[in-house]
Amino acid sequence: MPLARIDLRAGKSADYLQGISDVIYDAMTQTLNVPKDDRFQVFAEHTGATLVVDATYLGIARSADCIVIQVTLNQGRSIALKKAFYRAVAEGLHAHLGVRREDVLISLVEVPKENWSFGNGEAQYADP
Repeated sequence: MPLARIDLRAGKSADYLQGISDVIYDAMTQTLNVPKDDRFQVFAEHTGATLVVDATYLGIARSADCIVIQVTLNQGRSIALKKAFYRAVAEGLHAHLGVRREDVLISLVEVPKENWSFGNGEAQYADP
């Protein structure tokens, strides 16, 4: 169960947010082997003071419209799969919403399977 947290500047339309949601979900299912219907996402919109992203870190020119995507997921995916995911999200957001590739910042947080509870106070993926 990946959990995606998406942080961006306030003021975008519902269609824009849905477009981001769809691109991330599609990229996860196509590149990270995430099963169908495994979509858990949290959006947070920010003013300029509550979203600080360096405009030139590593020589990448970012704008005020930078989108920060943090995905928590089970550990164990290869570097190749992760790179494919990064590429799919950046290309998908650019193609579908006109987001500059430079404005897509992604962080993956890998955790052991037993660190999830999907409800009922149970650890569904923990070994018995």
